[in-house]
Amino acid sequence: MTQVLITVGSFVFVANAEEDAAPQTWSEFRKLLPYKNKLIQARWSGEAAWAPMGEFKLDVGFENHTSYPAPGHIIFYPGGFSETEILFPYGGVSFASRMGQLAGNHFMTVTEGLNQLHALGEKALWEGAQDILFEKIYRSQRYNGAPWHTIRPPS
Repeated sequence: MTQVLITVGSFVFVANAEEDAAPQTWSEFRKLLPYKNKLIQARWSGEAAWAPMGEFKLDVGFENHTSYPAPGHIIFYPGGFSETEILFPYGGVSFASRMGQLAGNHFMTVTEGLNQLHALGEKALWEGAQDILFEKIYRSQRYNGAPWHTIRPPS
């Protein structure tokens, strides 16, 4: 199982790639890693932050798509009615734009750091844009009994 380290400001999350449920989306997104952007409060979707990608396109259609992602279920919207984006839910979400309801591909699930999601949302809401970085985790080891993730390719 592929894991991704997601750093948003001072918050650190680990997510599992949904390689079986969204194989096209994951295959294309992983080519972008490490991927940096800004995360801002969503305008129409509720308790979510989003990373706008403008007219950028990945060569994917809809798969494992939803309009109601759970907190920590990261979705990729391939564009169409609204701009391309990554949605990072931290609470209740009904994914939408000014054009109406949208659906996006659930392609990553946060597995570590879930207890930080609400604080991340509050920071994006009240303090504005936050840097976000997605990096593939190549191996995991223990350091003094705590998880320690390395993000460098194995030598």
